[in-house]
Amino acid sequence: MPESELTHELNGKPIRISVPSDRLVVDRVARHMQRRLAENDWRPYGSQADALQAWARLGGIRMDVLRALDLL
Repeated sequence: MPESELTHELNGKPIRISVPSDRLVVDRVARHMQRRLAENDWRPYGSQADALQAWARLGGIRMDVLRALDLL
């Protein structure tokens, strides 16, 4: 499979990844976001909305994970 076609499924949604090891990154970011949701911990941001806005600006895998978790 060409690198451009690599995907990893999260929450039933495909996330395009560039290398197989990015699967671990997707899973780590997803666990991190799920913990923040469960604990309602958005530090250093003042709110969930502020945090999500800041993270969305970063783009990449983080933004794809936020979309897969229906946060964006």
